Amino acid sequence: MEFFPDPSGHHQLAILFFLQLALILLVCRAVGLLARRVGQPQVMGEMIAGVLLGPSLLGAVAPGVYTTLFPPESKRVIYAVAQVGLALYMFLVGVEFDLDLIRKRVRGAAAVSLVGMVVPFTLGAVLATFLAEDRGLFPDESTRLVQAMLFMGSAMAITAFPMLARILHESGMAGSPVGVLALAAGAVDDAAAWCLFAVVLATFSDDATIAVAAIVGGVLYAAVCLLVVRPMLRGLGRAVERRGEMSSATLALVLAMLMAASWFTDAIGIYSVFGAFILGVCMPRGAFAKELRSRIGPLTTALLVPLFFVYSGLNTKLGLVNTAELWGLTVIVLVAACVGKGVACWAAARLAGETEREARGVGALMNARGMMELILLNIGYERGIISQSLFSIMVVMALVTTLMATPVFERVYAARERRERKGESRGTTDEGGEML
Repeated sequence: MEFFPDPSGHHQLAILFFLQLALILLVCRAVGLLARRVGQPQVMGEMIAGVLLGPSLLGAVAPGVYTTLFPPESKRVIYAVAQVGLALYMFLVGVEFDLDLIRKRVRGAAAVSLVGMVVPFTLGAVLATFLAEDRGLFPDESTRLVQAMLFMGSAMAITAFPMLARILHESGMAGSPVGVLALAAGAVDDAAAWCLFAVVLATFSDDATIAVAAIVGGVLYAAVCLLVVRPMLRGLGRAVERRGEMSSATLALVLAMLMAASWFTDAIGIYSVFGAFILGVCMPRGAFAKELRSRIGPLTTALLVPLFFVYSGLNTKLGLVNTAELWGLTVIVLVAACVGKGVACWAAARLAGETEREARGVGALMNARGMMELILLNIGYERGIISQSLFSIMVVMALVTTLMATPVFERVYAARERRERKGESRGTTDEGGEML
């Protein structure tokens, strides 16, 4: 009987994967619960758990255990299943994409989103001009300066829209003025960032026709989804509204469409998450969207997404950031990220007419990178755009900015907002008592 089989065959890989999955789920859940105890979203703990299970901690403290549990051959299996989880996750992000919310706060959302994209993108691009010649950071000699600038700009500009929504929901601020503005701006920001990154990925080809085909294919895909697929699905939406539930056949059809969309966008060179997100935006709202969230959401977040965090953790080697120069670069990246996103969004919100406190709340929320950043970084690393050292530095930035978001938001906005709401509620009750 082999509890730790040699992962050289398909069946042996499957046996090992069951053990890996059990460990991943237990550790991610445990660290996620600890994160909630200290006021962080559970997903933040799961992100950290991925790093703990990788070479940065487990591999450093118990290298024998690490190589036995996570041999190089097994990463292919984790990667493949994690990609299914990512497609489902980004599909659900698209399902949650609220166009009505954007219409309500279009002026403020447009200002915050535009500034929150342009400023950090510019800072990232400028930073890349100083780093592009270092083959320890950009290992592929074919990577041109403009490509390094585009990648670093995109990595700095992205916002973790799902994390932002989770923070607002758990703090009870989703319906507040800041919550509505941040959700609208974050949704626009996220959609624009993924469209931008799709273009960035398309440029990483020596053949101009491949890049053009990727960009044109992506535009055509989005147009077909929004102009053809979306209207066609309205009938299914009405059927679900009448029945009050989604049939297994309808769910299977949607999942088949999702897998086909992910395959197509990956095949043309702009990655599966873009296709999944756009298809999610096209789904009917109301009962149809609610059924999708209830049927797909729990399995995706509880089982599949933790695999992605661990896959990211397996690629993260904080031990590579082992010189004063690299730690200095980490600090520079972190400061540029906070100034480019948090401070810039605060300034944009003020210019859009928000109060000082509301603007600070928006800046704190928009500065979180979260899982979206990890998705982008993993794509860059898998494509050979960035080295493992730069990948690890950017993961540190993603973790720190996301860790900052909840406590900073609580301090600058949420705590005082809740106190004022309680005061208003108490005052209303007192007035009612006097009237009686």
